[in-house]
Amino acid sequence: MAHLFRDPYGVPHLRAATVTDLAHAQGRVTVADRAWQLEWLRLRATSGTAAVLGGELAEAWDDFARRVEVEETARRAFAACAPETRAFTASYADGVNAALARFDPAEVPELVHLGHRPGEWEPWTPMATHLAQQVLFGGIGQALWLRLAHEVLGEDARLLTHEGLQVAGSNAWMAGGERTASGFPLIGGDPHRTIEQPGIYQQVRLVCEDPDDTFDVLGYTFVGMPGVQHFAHAGEVAWAITNACADYQDLVEDGLPLAGGLTVRTASWVLGELGFDALLPLLRARTVDDVDAAFEHWVEPVNNLVVADRGGALRYRIAGRVPVRDADGTWTGWLGSPNRADAGPDEVVVTANERRGPESDAIGSSFSPPYRARRIRELLGERRGLDRADFEAIHDDALLPTVAVLTRLVPGAFDDFDGVMAADSAPAARFAAWRSALVRRLADEPALAPLATPGPAHDHGPLFRASLDPVAQLALALPTLAEEALAGRPPFGIDLLALARAALDDLADVPDTWGTTHRATPAHALASYGFEAGIPFLPVSGDQDAVRTMGSWPAISDAATRGAVARYVWDLADREAGGWVVPTGACGVPGEHYADQLDAWVEGRLLPIVTAWDQLTEDSSFAKNASA
Repeated sequence: MAHLFRDPYGVPHLRAATVTDLAHAQGRVTVADRAWQLEWLRLRATSGTAAVLGGELAEAWDDFARRVEVEETARRAFAACAPETRAFTASYADGVNAALARFDPAEVPELVHLGHRPGEWEPWTPMATHLAQQVLFGGIGQALWLRLAHEVLGEDARLLTHEGLQVAGSNAWMAGGERTASGFPLIGGDPHRTIEQPGIYQQVRLVCEDPDDTFDVLGYTFVGMPGVQHFAHAGEVAWAITNACADYQDLVEDGLPLAGGLTVRTASWVLGELGFDALLPLLRARTVDDVDAAFEHWVEPVNNLVVADRGGALRYRIAGRVPVRDADGTWTGWLGSPNRADAGPDEVVVTANERRGPESDAIGSSFSPPYRARRIRELLGERRGLDRADFEAIHDDALLPTVAVLTRLVPGAFDDFDGVMAADSAPAARFAAWRSALVRRLADEPALAPLATPGPAHDHGPLFRASLDPVAQLALALPTLAEEALAGRPPFGIDLLALARAALDDLADVPDTWGTTHRATPAHALASYGFEAGIPFLPVSGDQDAVRTMGSWPAISDAATRGAVARYVWDLADREAGGWVVPTGACGVPGEHYADQLDAWVEGRLLPIVTAWDQLTEDSSFAKNASA
């Protein structure tokens, strides 16, 4: 038997007598809140999108998912798990099926739009949906771009492989008890991905009342997966992750077939594992050591983990399987001793996908630029008495550090701009317009023209078209190219200083404010199929490389299509002293909780975490339906 309660924002709080009952209930409530999303994930995981949707992109995805063996790897991973993990995952899938058997698809607009009814879940389907959501998170697109860049530019391609080529990102930071107002550690953070409706993360609380196996964990779960994985607060311990930018996917000669004769090798495919044996130990964790031990099971994606407990312990570590390579690039084993470091009660730990030092050489080759990590450390400084409001302000910091680099190309042109990409800022709009104009002029340079017409050997279909877009990649590389030019080393022999000055002449039609064109734009899978999600596109502060990451694509679009898909503060003194928010709402079905978190998210506010049962509302029909 399981019971469902909801907070004022519709977030589900589940209580059950056993872990399998809890997983079953989690599957059921996910159908209630995210039925379309579950079906979309199942279709993607089983190469079934083209049969339902049709179209070039759907066909390209299905072909890719078959080539990299998403379904087969999930089946192998399920079989490799411990019996208890298999039972936990299967019970979640059973809960999904039980709810689908009695739900009305006419209540879900996407299913009505398609005239489609969801299919059945297998015990391994949660693993397949997880892999399908993560398989492009490991850098296949980047590897294809680097291959093209080296072919066209030779050694000069290094200027496009600077720290920052990857757009994968997240922030996570924590402060020890001697730095906080409560005397207990604080953790803050936000994962950055494509902003979607419904969102990729689901707020949830899972409570097991088995006297021999009690736990009470709240946090964010991947829709389609049981448990609470990467961002969670279990009362005695809390944790968060960022992408480690590790190299665990290689273009090789003897791997899974991609296109154009290329193949790829991934950690999950080689091992036949995904890391689901971490899920139950995470729910049962009470200390930093418990969480650390649970993530020993994790495979991919490879993450930076920050974790703290009420005893005052703080730890950073790499979580996931990183291959070890010989001089020829052949995989010879796995990194046996991941980067790991403890911090004291008077210290802070920051991770924002940056290179952390020489030890990072064993992890990867290209990391995110250091701007966000430096800015968070600057904002934390030597401050004491930190609380939720201080961390909330860090989340909302829209200073763009690259402004200081880029404006040196045109001295005096932006003296009125403080570098803050505020939605209501006119100087920010003018800066962004000039930046786009500079990228366009740079992309038109003859030395770079071959990047735009790479030929059939580099045609990997629509799935990787964005990764091979030279305009997007040059925009990401612009700060590094500017530093080269300012140091007297014209990149690719191009006079970037002259281009920057000329780009000032292209500013005839600048938007009134940055928010005029920089609007939060949640994507919907059916947007190109005539479906209207009904989410307003609101002006939003921030930009790529700001702590408040709201990524735009200079010279392509100012729309904020990528950024914080969740924000949170975990307070080890009291869970309710923290806060959290998602871009739209807890529910993917139009109604009260479809978009009721949108305003707070746009404004940079966190919403209350409610854990007191007398402040939650029980859905009495949930328990009745379980026994029906």
